[in-house]
Amino acid sequence: MITQEHLRELLHYNPETGVFTWIYRKSGVTLGQVAGSLHVNGYVDIKLDGVVYKAHRLAILYVDGYFPEHTVDHINRIRDDNRYVNLREASYQCQSRNCAVGVNNTSKVCGVRWRAQRRSWQAFMMVSGKMHYLGHYTCLVEAACARLAGEQCLGYDDWDGASSARRMVYGGAR
Repeated sequence: MITQEHLRELLHYNPETGVFTWIYRKSGVTLGQVAGSLHVNGYVDIKLDGVVYKAHRLAILYVDGYFPEHTVDHINRIRDDNRYVNLREASYQCQSRNCAVGVNNTSKVCGVRWRAQRRSWQAFMMVSGKMHYLGHYTCLVEAACARLAGEQCLGYDDWDGASSARRMVYGGAR
């Protein structure tokens, strides 16, 4: 595993832009050249000493001096945005809370779906792998309120404004 000292010998990281550049001369690389490449999954990969690393994990090592024990979450959900302020070390459960609304989700609110059989909106949450139902509502906003209340009771961290239920209820305002 790479150390912070060795990483800083090879690359420069700009925390404001999230970009790594080469400061070590090697074959096929010019000094100042942007390091890494965009993987098909949307993350930036950087190969160092024959090992491929995710740029967001290297950013934590570069700034904080340790390799993240848990996953690293991109707060704004943009996988190649490796600005330091956009990264946070998070447990899998915490990271899963910061998910985008699915493309097939007709409500545009995580944890709210239309139930045609009951002709109502159903609010629900997954907590530690278990489904918790929060009720059926005739109005989408009421279902979003139930989901938001559930998030608040469970202490979801919404300092980044990621909650689709919050956006539905407050219209994007905080």
